[in-house]
Amino acid sequence: MGTELKSEIKRKHEDFDEEDEPVVKTREPIAKSRLCPYLDTINRTVLDFDFEKLCSVSLTRINVYACLVCGKYFQGRGPSTHAYLHSVGEGHHVFLNLHTLRFYCLPDNYEIIDSSLDDIKYVLNPTFKKANIAVLDVIDKVSRSCDGTLYRPGVVGLNNIKANDYCNVVLQALSHVVPLRDYFLREENYIGIKRPPGDNNVILVQRFGELIRKLWNPRNFKAHVSPHEMLQAVVLCSKKKFQITSQGDPVEFLSWFLNALHLALNGTKKATSSIIYKSFLGAMKIHSQRIPPIDATDKEKDALMLTPEYVETFVDSPFLFLAADLPPPPLFKDEFRENIIPQVSLFALLSQFNGVQQKEYKTYKENFLKRFELTKLPRYIILNIKRFTKNTFFVEKNPTIINFPIRGVDFGDILGAEVRAKHNCTTYDLLANIVHDGEPTKGTYRVHILHKATGKWFEMQDLHVTEILPQMITLTEAYIQIWEQSTERSDVEMSN
Repeated sequence: MGTELKSEIKRKHEDFDEEDEPVVKTREPIAKSRLCPYLDTINRTVLDFDFEKLCSVSLTRINVYACLVCGKYFQGRGPSTHAYLHSVGEGHHVFLNLHTLRFYCLPDNYEIIDSSLDDIKYVLNPTFKKANIAVLDVIDKVSRSCDGTLYRPGVVGLNNIKANDYCNVVLQALSHVVPLRDYFLREENYIGIKRPPGDNNVILVQRFGELIRKLWNPRNFKAHVSPHEMLQAVVLCSKKKFQITSQGDPVEFLSWFLNALHLALNGTKKATSSIIYKSFLGAMKIHSQRIPPIDATDKEKDALMLTPEYVETFVDSPFLFLAADLPPPPLFKDEFRENIIPQVSLFALLSQFNGVQQKEYKTYKENFLKRFELTKLPRYIILNIKRFTKNTFFVEKNPTIINFPIRGVDFGDILGAEVRAKHNCTTYDLLANIVHDGEPTKGTYRVHILHKATGKWFEMQDLHVTEILPQMITLTEAYIQIWEQSTERSDVEMSN
């Protein structure tokens, strides 16, 4: 009876992986082999680990294996499991456990130990050492994919599943913010984060980290990355506010995404509580003054202005990005009956935050005059140029072109003397430029990225990556810009 009981226990647990099953003393250890005759059947060109890790037959996420011959995912390893039946039916023998990163040969069911498979393991889970991260912006490295395509790590396309280009441009831009990138390239920085039960935002951190590591992976099998798992986490954590199948606003997505990441990293109101706040958090004073009613006489207005309700007040307000209003476009055509493309300088837009310029804000009952005074500049300034005006009937786009230099913009010009004295550096260089093309509700998005190791600019629109002249960037309808605080440059660099 003892032998029969052992056989029954062994049979019941054969369908589960050894890491997932309860410890059974009668279970014989899995055989390991360094000599597998099927390693030459592995087809690296079909391997794609960017998609959700679930069985292609049962759609389960438990105990999933990737067939390294055809690239499909299957559950289990024991007899009658989907992976086992696939190996017998198709003659595919080499499988990788997507959770434990261990290789197995089926149907013989032994573990494969071979260093030639390390590149597959690295593509599934890229890792970076501090020494490698330190030279990412110094050494220009060109890699080759399995199909022979050359690419630069960090400058690779993101797949557009249907209408997620508004997410792609934001993810591409954030992947070049150095402290954010360096933080997420090291998985140990966030692997141990604990969140309250029921809080799904921690998956956002994990998926974003995976995406950053894949974008900067120098050993990719293909020259592009699919953000499928990242976008699924966005849909889940935003409670379907942001979708893959319908176009969205990158400004709204960026605002939600940065705040969600900050909270998921256990961030607080302190400026140093997360890598998000350390990189992007600035501060300003918002001065506000109530406007007397229009129908009041001058005498009544003067009397009201002396009351406490009409005295100017201010509040200290933190910000993750600045939203600048564009001047309204001209209503009439020129003498050649053509629409004039208006232009405005970047400095004119930034003057909205100098603490002097006022703007009227209307509410249902009352009107206010507000002015914004910057009191602290972050290391990275995200500037949103408000191109879209929404009303009850339609969305209107302002086509005004912004004139701006690529480097050396002094944000200190809009600071007060006392505030400017507190900053060691107020000069900023452009790092990323997100552009909207087309109609307000049907347009597309693309992003310009500075590749620091080469000093070249690249335009990325989904899978398309092309080099672009810096002069062309200023001719686009910029929507979101990320400016990086300048570092000390040598005389040689300054002369160039």
